[in-house]
Amino acid sequence: MTGTSTTGGRKRRLRDRLPVRLRHHWKPAATLGVGLVTMVAFLGDVRISPYVTSTSRVEADAITDNVTGTVGLYDTSASHTIQLTYQQTDFEKMMKEFEEDGTKDYIKADLVVDGVYLNDVGIRLKGNSTLMSLRGDQGKQGRQGEQGEQGEQGPQGGAEAGPPGQAAGQEGQEGQEGQEGQAEQGGQGGGRGGGMVQYDLSAEKPEELPWLVKIDEYVEGRAYQGEREISLRPGSNGQVPLNEALSLSLTDTSGQQAERYAFTSVEVNDRPAAARLMVENPDTDYGDEAGDGNAVLYKARAGSSFAYQGDDPSKYESSFKQLNKKGSQDLEPVMKLIKWVENASDEEFARDLDQYVDVESLAAYVATQNLLLNFDDMAGPGKNYLLRYDLDTKKFSVLGWDYNLTFSGDATAGPDDATGMGGGMPGGGEDGDGQRPSGAPEGMPEGFPEGEEMPQGGPGGADGKGQERGGRAGGAAEHPLKTRFLESDAFDEVYLTAYQKLYQEFYASGTAAKEVKAIAGQARAAGAGSEELDTAVSQLTGTVTDRAAALAKDEQVTG
Repeated sequence: MTGTSTTGGRKRRLRDRLPVRLRHHWKPAATLGVGLVTMVAFLGDVRISPYVTSTSRVEADAITDNVTGTVGLYDTSASHTIQLTYQQTDFEKMMKEFEEDGTKDYIKADLVVDGVYLNDVGIRLKGNSTLMSLRGDQGKQGRQGEQGEQGEQGPQGGAEAGPPGQAAGQEGQEGQEGQEGQAEQGGQGGGRGGGMVQYDLSAEKPEELPWLVKIDEYVEGRAYQGEREISLRPGSNGQVPLNEALSLSLTDTSGQQAERYAFTSVEVNDRPAAARLMVENPDTDYGDEAGDGNAVLYKARAGSSFAYQGDDPSKYESSFKQLNKKGSQDLEPVMKLIKWVENASDEEFARDLDQYVDVESLAAYVATQNLLLNFDDMAGPGKNYLLRYDLDTKKFSVLGWDYNLTFSGDATAGPDDATGMGGGMPGGGEDGDGQRPSGAPEGMPEGFPEGEEMPQGGPGGADGKGQERGGRAGGAAEHPLKTRFLESDAFDEVYLTAYQKLYQEFYASGTAAKEVKAIAGQARAAGAGSEELDTAVSQLTGTVTDRAAALAKDEQVTG
């Protein structure tokens, strides 16, 4: 009788079922498993942020083909010409898509700038309210959810979720480009001495359309004199935005960072030439120039929120666009600034602001906006400002941009007066119903800008008390940083010191009046000479003269 095997029916032990290599090294594997379980149990709901330790100071995509040309692009002493040529079918398709849903896609064009030929650049419409007339009846409807400048979409590829209290899609994509100054309806603004012009744009006159020209859209690594983008601002011929050029010139002469500009003659597909203002567009390279290359630049989006939304930097992408150093930095510094401004007591704000912000720089920014009568600065409806974070000092400074609504208010406004829709318009403040303030310039749109909501709480901002607070901090919409800075007695001296210095540089020295004449000459050299331009020059000169005279009588200003 054959014996029964003692192993054939025996069940294999668990350890025998494991691979030999794992049986030999089971202790380290077990330790790793226990560690992972522990991390999940205790840190499962904690956000872990990666830190990049790149030492690169300039991290833009490399420019491999820098076309130099023979004339400086923004040399205001030279005559400039721009010619754009594209396929009409591409243009018609682009316009049809814009009319239907507001899409602003690039099309290919050939560019000749100051005699230098560049093939296959990208061009697209630029602006929001400026372009209303192009959309006909659709453009006149209340499109609070319009996504603005297409192509700079939010993280999900669609309209970005706006901050609390705003309609979905209001923030839209980068798109609204600071609303191009809320309404580039007022493109000329101060060019008219305070009035705001609503442009009657037409696809039949492409030479008058606001364009963004992107040199490297279809040719990677290419730039023209180090520039990848050129912005052709709203307004042509007699309506060129003289006020914007004047504001940029004065800001630059004061030592503050400002975009470069020049007037140019523009031809599109053999259409008649039009005189235009071309302006440097804040982009990656512009950001890398800030802070000697060791700073991060953030651009506030149209209608952006300065409200704390938690400790996830990505939550702030619907309000701020990071322009440079995207590989090594994120929005965490902005998040921390917002959190501190929102939570700090008045005592803490006065004591510790200089740990977060370059106070003298902030004072200069705020004083400049008042002196220039900027209707739409960081506290305006378009939220037009840049935040520069210095990686050496770990402090923020505020930069201006989009000055097409400057010189658009009461020329007698002093350092303690608001210059926005709520307090700086001729005739006084907001009527309280969102309508055009009494005495406001003709052409100013009634109600809040198309595609924007009135800030929650009414004309005074979130709490509706902007006018009750009065003075410097009042306005159509407030900004927590600017408002708290102006309301704190601790910063009166630094603010007035900056104001007095800039008043001397802008007005007492006669610089503003001289610059109006120079800028008018530049516009005429570009082909803008006409009775309409003469009237605009006369009105802007009058505004500057009245502003200088009123400030000269203010003892706070003259010291």
